[in-house]
Amino acid sequence: MHKLAGKKILLGITGGIAAYKSALLCRELKRLGADVRVIMTVAATHFITPLTLQALSGHTVHCDLFEAESDHGMGHIELARWADLVIIAPASANTIAKLAHGQADDLLTTTVLACDKPLSLAPAMNSLMWQHLATQANIQLLISRGVTVLGPAEGEQACGEQGPGRMLEAEQIAEHFQQQLNQELLAGKKVVVTAGPTWEAIDPVRGLTNHSSGKMGYELASALRDAGASITLISGPTALSPPAGVDCINITSAKEMTDAVMAKVPSCDIFIGVAAVADYRPVSPAQQKIKKDADSLSIELVRNPDILAMVAALDDAPFTVGFAAETEKVVENAKKKLTAKGIHMIAANPVSGENSAFNADSNELTLIDRDGISHLSRCSKPLLAQKRTTDIAQRYYETYPAKDT
Repeated sequence: MHKLAGKKILLGITGGIAAYKSALLCRELKRLGADVRVIMTVAATHFITPLTLQALSGHTVHCDLFEAESDHGMGHIELARWADLVIIAPASANTIAKLAHGQADDLLTTTVLACDKPLSLAPAMNSLMWQHLATQANIQLLISRGVTVLGPAEGEQACGEQGPGRMLEAEQIAEHFQQQLNQELLAGKKVVVTAGPTWEAIDPVRGLTNHSSGKMGYELASALRDAGASITLISGPTALSPPAGVDCINITSAKEMTDAVMAKVPSCDIFIGVAAVADYRPVSPAQQKIKKDADSLSIELVRNPDILAMVAALDDAPFTVGFAAETEKVVENAKKKLTAKGIHMIAANPVSGENSAFNADSNELTLIDRDGISHLSRCSKPLLAQKRTTDIAQRYYETYPAKDT
């Protein structure tokens, strides 16, 4: 999927050893489908050649404010009007200072001053330069004007010192753009998400449950909200606070979750079942606490409703996504569930041993639909949720193209 397809990104490169990362960033943005044009400062050309960026971007690289080939000598106006987004990476302390104070003495700073599109900076400099009061004041001034500052990262620098000042990696910057452009991805869509475990009472004290923390479902609800969707989160018992801007319905048992889901899905566009719903419940929960009178105890269980299958079977079913928590044969078992339940997509994740997603802050997922399989490597659950949101939106619009408004 070309997640930045059709987007026009202006990449500014300033002087610094991190300029080599700009080549990687240009390539990554192109890989994601963006049209990239490049402006380099004179200092930047001492670290990486314009020819390299021209080969990677497929366009002439601009360095001179007074380029003869520009329309009426106003290349900065042309580039400012062309771009959807502007990123300066690396952004040196010198260029940051110029931008903060409105100085426009080269093609890059002149173009930025003439551009009203979103601007992001990826600073790269010596840690002492970054921490200097003047640099920090300039950064805060730019942030107050709506400029996005990405990084810097901490670590070993070219000068041999340790500390903040390293430019973020190309993949991290590209991910930021995907998030930024996802803000209206699901605008106007209604999404129902389930999260957490369920609790099936054995008696007033004890119950059957599982290790689900609800973190993945809550993060996914947040990411979908950030993509512009209206979210209803139906949550089992967790220790989490509901995400801001999300309508949260708290339930306890699988039956309560079933009732809440079936009341909401008729009016939704997408249903995502992340909750670890108990497969069985006691037939007759005891009204009083069961005493420890016998050496053994038998409890008769009955199967709970299959929420995913019920939603998928509706006459006007929403786009339906399930989760499969597996301890073995993860992909094989998830494929069987995809077919048996009749859903559009399923996310399989391991829940045994060191790779268990339960109660963890990170996860890995294998996405399976009727067209194939893709794997999302282990990363933080917020980042995974953002990536999944993009994938779900893509599949939703492919399945219901008439709803791509």
